[in-house]
Amino acid sequence: MSNARPIVIALLAALLVATVGGTVTDIGPWYQSLQKPAWQPPDWLFGPAWTLIFALAGLSAATAWRDEPTREDREWLVALFSLNGFLNVLWSLLFFRMRRPDWALIEVGALWLSILVLILVLARYSRPAALLLVPYLAWVTFASALNWRVVQLNAPF
Repeated sequence: MSNARPIVIALLAALLVATVGGTVTDIGPWYQSLQKPAWQPPDWLFGPAWTLIFALAGLSAATAWRDEPTREDREWLVALFSLNGFLNVLWSLLFFRMRRPDWALIEVGALWLSILVLILVLARYSRPAALLLVPYLAWVTFASALNWRVVQLNAPF
C-alpha cells in the first residue's frame, strides 16, 4: 500500500479541487447571457477537459512524489500543488460565483504562472511528471484568451 499511497492521496486531492471548483461553477442564466466568441468550445466539452486535466495533474503529483529525492522537496511539491489548487478554485469563484470575469482575468495570470512553476520545478526531478502538466498549461492558456474575450465583449462588470 505504501507505493499506492501517494497515488491515492494525489488523486483524492485532485478530486477535491475539481469538486470544490465545480460547486462554485454556475452556468445558469447569468453565464448563458454573456456574449462569447464564436471559437468558444461547447459547454459540454469543459467537463471532460477538466476531468482529464485533473486526472493528469493527480498522476503528475504522484509521479513527482515518487521521484522527489528528499522530504523537503516533497513538502515543496505539496505546497506548489496546494497553491495551484487554491488558484484554480479562486478563478471559478471570481468568474462564476462573484460574476467578475474581469477579476478572474487578472487572477488567471497567477494560475498560469503556478502551473509553469510546477512544470519547471518538477522537470528538475521528474520529466514525466512535468510533461503531464503541459495539457493543463495549454488549456489554461486557451481559457485565459477566452476569459479575455468574454471581458471585452461584456464589460463593464
